[in-house]
Amino acid sequence: MRDDARPMETAGQEPRVEAHLRALHAYWNEARRGQDVPRRADIDPRRIEPLLSNAFIAERIAPGVTRLRVAGMHLSEIMGMEVRGMPLSCLIAPPARDAFALHLVDLFEGPTTLRMELRSPGTLGRPEMHATLVMLPLRSDLGDVSRTLGCLVTRGASGRAPRRFEIMSCRATSVAGIEEAGDFQVLPGGLCGTDRGRSKNRGRAYLQLVT
Repeated sequence: MRDDARPMETAGQEPRVEAHLRALHAYWNEARRGQDVPRRADIDPRRIEPLLSNAFIAERIAPGVTRLRVAGMHLSEIMGMEVRGMPLSCLIAPPARDAFALHLVDLFEGPTTLRMELRSPGTLGRPEMHATLVMLPLRSDLGDVSRTLGCLVTRGASGRAPRRFEIMSCRATSVAGIEEAGDFQVLPGGLCGTDRGRSKNRGRAYLQLVT
């Protein structure tokens, strides 16, 4: 991971970030097909291509505990290691993990959608960093709500890995209360590591599957 990666220009990127996140939520809502929660098998990665580097799918393995099964490369970049197979809480600062676990219980048992605003404090070699984490519940092939489609979009230079985040706020919305989303379009171009000064020969964003 490079320490000299250019920071995202937040002022110019923020409307684009929000448009991508709204498009992700709209696609998840479309995949419901009249159900409360869509199935994992109904999610087509091609429909969220601009966010693939930032996206992930996690599996619930116990109340408040999830394991990353699929992860875009940006998550591995900010952690400085391969994150697939690791608990999702690896991204969260230890003092905030109990609160994070309670939010995960709401996500699956509600079920609810979650949007968290996160902050990683600045230290030597690590400039202050902000992020938005969105998690949308999914059903497994067995029909239980035990998967989540998520997306982590960061703002600012990553600095030295690993980066872990405090929870600044969390908005939980009951799936039962979600109205049909409007028509949103997925914008071309992603919010991945290749947009932050890294080499272009790394290719476009991709997801990695735990076998």
